[in-house]
Amino acid sequence: MPDSRVRFLRLSLFAAVYFLEGAVLTYFSAFNVLYLRSFDLSFSLIGIVGGITLLPFILKIFIGLLSDRVNLLGSGHRKPYILIGLVLQTLAFLLVPQFNPNTQFSLYLTMMILAALGMSTYDTTSDGLSIDTTPPQDRGLVQGLMVGGRALSAVITAALMGIFSESGQWPLIFYMIAALGLLTLVLAALVQEKKERVPEMQFSKAAFGAFKDKAFLLFLALGVIYPLALYSAQGMVGAYLNEGLKISLGLVGLYTSVFGIGTVLGGLVGGPLMRKFGERNSVLAALLITSAATFILALTTSAGLMWAIVFLFGFAFGYYETVYFALGMAFSDPRIAAFMFSVIMAVGNFGIAGGQPLAGVLVDSLGFQAMFMIFAAIHLLALPLTLAVFRRRQPVVAEA
Repeated sequence: MPDSRVRFLRLSLFAAVYFLEGAVLTYFSAFNVLYLRSFDLSFSLIGIVGGITLLPFILKIFIGLLSDRVNLLGSGHRKPYILIGLVLQTLAFLLVPQFNPNTQFSLYLTMMILAALGMSTYDTTSDGLSIDTTPPQDRGLVQGLMVGGRALSAVITAALMGIFSESGQWPLIFYMIAALGLLTLVLAALVQEKKERVPEMQFSKAAFGAFKDKAFLLFLALGVIYPLALYSAQGMVGAYLNEGLKISLGLVGLYTSVFGIGTVLGGLVGGPLMRKFGERNSVLAALLITSAATFILALTTSAGLMWAIVFLFGFAFGYYETVYFALGMAFSDPRIAAFMFSVIMAVGNFGIAGGQPLAGVLVDSLGFQAMFMIFAAIHLLALPLTLAVFRRRQPVVAEA
C-alpha cells in the first residue's frame, strides 16, 4: 500500500475515533439523564448509573499498560484492542433500545458499562497507535484532527439527539452512535499495524524511569493547571450568558454551537501553526491566547459582542488542547506510550475535578466576571512553568 494511502487511512481513523467519542460523550453528559427520566427513574438511581459507568474510564491506565506490553494473539499491540473496543461499544448501543430501564435495569446498566469499557479500550489504544505511528512533524496535525473531530461531533450530534429526543425517537440516538461505530470499525480494519515492534518500541520496565524526569513532572503539573483554568471557565460560560447577561436558554444553545465551531477551527489550525513555530512557542502562544480570551469574557457585557467572544474562546480552547496533547505525544516514551499518555490524560482530570468546585465558589462569592479574571491570571501564572518544562526537557531515548 502506498505511503500516502497508509497515512490518509491512519489520519482518517484518528479523526473518526474522536468524532465517535464526541457523540458518545454528548450522550453520556447530556442525554443519558433525559433518557432515563423519560422512564421516570429517580435522580438517585440515575446518579448511580453515572457513577458506575465512569469506572471503566478509570481502567484506561491499565488498558494502556496492557496494550504496551501484550501483543494480542500475535496480531499487534494496538489494532486488536481498537477493534475489540469498537465491537463492544457498537453492540452495546445496538442492544440498549431492546431493554426497558424500568423493568430491565440491570441489563440496561450492563449495556452502558460495556459501551464505556469499549470506549475506554479503543480510546486508549488509538492514542497509543497515534504515538507509535506519527512522525514528530505530524503530531500537531493528528491532535488537531482529534480535538476538531470531537468538537465537530458535539455540535452535530447534540443537535440530532435533541431532534430525536424531542420527537420521542430515542432508539435513533443509539442507532446513530452504533452506525458511527461501524464506520470507524471499517476504518480500523483497513489500517495496518506492524505485528512485531522494533526494539526501541518494545515494552521495558526501564521506560518507567521517564516518570523521574523533572521536565515530565513539570509537564504533568502544567497538565493540572491548564484544564483547571480552561475547563472550569468553559463550564461557566453558559450560566454567565443566561444569568449574567440574561440571554435565553434557547440562544445559549446557539452560542454553545458557535463555541464548538471555534473549537473545531482552533484544533485544525493548531497543528500547522505548531509545525511552523515549534512546540515551545506554540504552548506559550496557547497560554497567552487563552488567557486573553478568558479575560475578554470577563469584560464583555454585550450579548451581540459575545458571539465573537464565545467563538474566540472556543478557538483558544481547541488550539490549547491540540498543542498540549501534541506535546504529550512527544513526552510519551515509545515503550510505554499508551500508558504514559493515559497518565497525562488522567492528570488533567484531577485539574478539572478541582477547578469546577473552585469555579462555583468564586461565582458565589465574587461573581462571574471576577471568576473569569482569576482563571485568566492562572493561565499567565503557568507561563514560568512552561518555560521551565522546555529548559529541562530532553528527547525521549529508549534504553536497551
